[in-house]
Amino acid sequence: MTLLTRWGAALDPEAVLPEYPRPQLVRDSYLNLNGRWRYAVSPAEPEARDDYDGYDGDIVVPFSPEAPLSGVGRQLLPGQTLWYRRALILPDHFAVPGGRVLLHFGAVDQTCRVLLNGVEVGAHTGGYLPFACDITDALREGPNTLVVAVRDDSDTGHHSRGKQKLRRGGIWYTAQSGIWQTVWAECVPAVHVERLTLVPHLDASCVEVTVHAASGRAAVEILADGEVVASAEADAGVPVRIPIPDVRPWSPEDPYLYDVSVRLGADSVRGYVGVRSFGVGCDADGVPRLLLNGRPYFHAGVLDQGYWPDGLYTPPSDEAMVCDIETMKRLGFNMLRKHIKIEPMRWYHHCDRLGMLVWQDMVNGGGHYHPLVITAPVLTPLRLDDRRHRWFGRGDAEGRERFAAELRETVELLRNVVSLAVWVPFNEGWGQFDAAGAARELAELDPTRTVDHASGWHDQGAGDLRSLHVYFRRFRPPAGRDGRALVLSEYGGYSLRVEGHTFNDREFGYRRCGTAAQLGGAFARLHYRQIVPAVPRGLSATVYTQLSDVEDELNGLLTYDREVLKLPAELVRTVNGRLRLG
Repeated sequence: MTLLTRWGAALDPEAVLPEYPRPQLVRDSYLNLNGRWRYAVSPAEPEARDDYDGYDGDIVVPFSPEAPLSGVGRQLLPGQTLWYRRALILPDHFAVPGGRVLLHFGAVDQTCRVLLNGVEVGAHTGGYLPFACDITDALREGPNTLVVAVRDDSDTGHHSRGKQKLRRGGIWYTAQSGIWQTVWAECVPAVHVERLTLVPHLDASCVEVTVHAASGRAAVEILADGEVVASAEADAGVPVRIPIPDVRPWSPEDPYLYDVSVRLGADSVRGYVGVRSFGVGCDADGVPRLLLNGRPYFHAGVLDQGYWPDGLYTPPSDEAMVCDIETMKRLGFNMLRKHIKIEPMRWYHHCDRLGMLVWQDMVNGGGHYHPLVITAPVLTPLRLDDRRHRWFGRGDAEGRERFAAELRETVELLRNVVSLAVWVPFNEGWGQFDAAGAARELAELDPTRTVDHASGWHDQGAGDLRSLHVYFRRFRPPAGRDGRALVLSEYGGYSLRVEGHTFNDREFGYRRCGTAAQLGGAFARLHYRQIVPAVPRGLSATVYTQLSDVEDELNGLLTYDREVLKLPAELVRTVNGRLRLG
């Protein structure tokens, strides 16, 4: 069944996601390449040629061929190759003398090669991370031909895949493939800013800035409300701390952002930073709590899968992303747990500017998981040693190495996100291995955030959080403390079908309600009898399942098309207020 969102229904194929895709490293040079491309699916990988004429039709990039908004409606299967082709014509004013032209892909699932005028200019593996190709030497005057060849093993290989599955159903969703985030080009000087590292130090009232470039010395300015409040010079690759007078801390209640301007030779980029701190420490009663800016701060969150009925992994518009975040904030939530997916950078930008904390899951992978390892802990406490790799579908050493590499890449990609408070490397044992080691590495890579090393079960005693999932049992805070903050990182999941706003005729949820009144009553009883009373006993964060329905799952606060809120807004706001007050 095709279920369109209001944004999908209004989509203009000639202006798809036109906004600048990298808000913390902005240049004036920008050419958006979203829109109509040619596509083909072949059973094998033929020779890539400029005159290849086997294309099947048009596809609207960056929507996957499986997504209705792509205009294709076709599942890419393992062993097949998905081909993209379009003309690339650079505007006359685009190039700079001696400069380089970079072609950026926000994300391509899973493995791809990029060719320009028949010359391979780049390749990438990893369906959730961005990459860029220097296409300067392959360019020619006039029209150029850009070809992208993609292969995707989906859930049949060890690569990171999230909740995609070729045989979708229940908690597993439609597998998607190919280009699913913005494609764009920019022209940069030969020596240019490659990336920025922005680390706030609230206790020292400063921001540590590292300008990553091949060489040179950069001028850095920090601006507040358009006025320069601090500046410094920084050698390429060398961190420099820039004091900020009368620093204004960032928080969900006051999401204040400072602008950042960097000039390096002929290059100029703009970004932003927020000054805040995260951590775990004891409250006045000696109970471990999550801290924001040095004080206990309750995280009232909701699970956010990031799926859309018409775009799958790809939000149909910038406004659609904003609507999800703003709606949850109006309901009293101050945190979103981004579940086993990495979003376009604009999603994190909106969380930064609107004031929404983010818990970021890593994307799971590995082979087939043992049913006992994954499902038994739902009903009975079970903790297995995750160094037994085969039990967790992690017997493949190459797959473990690939996950570790992508973990590091994910940290680098999202390091500057102001709102990101917690890293979550593993969820419910899916593809889990050596979680204690992953927690240590995350703490070394990024000591500014907290780590939930094993969300749900198979706790290895590591990280900063004691993380529980409770769906079918009464929630009771466990006895004893181990120095970690106690969090209920998934719970709830009560389902309600709203006719006319469902993906299909199936229904999955952890407790079915027949009417809105039944759902409201169950929601209130759960919170007032179990969850709210647990806060004084140490509960420091909650993650309700979930933001919206997703395919068979009808346990969202919103319907899948985001048109109907299933619970009274005042009830949800009141519950979240009680949680945050403790």
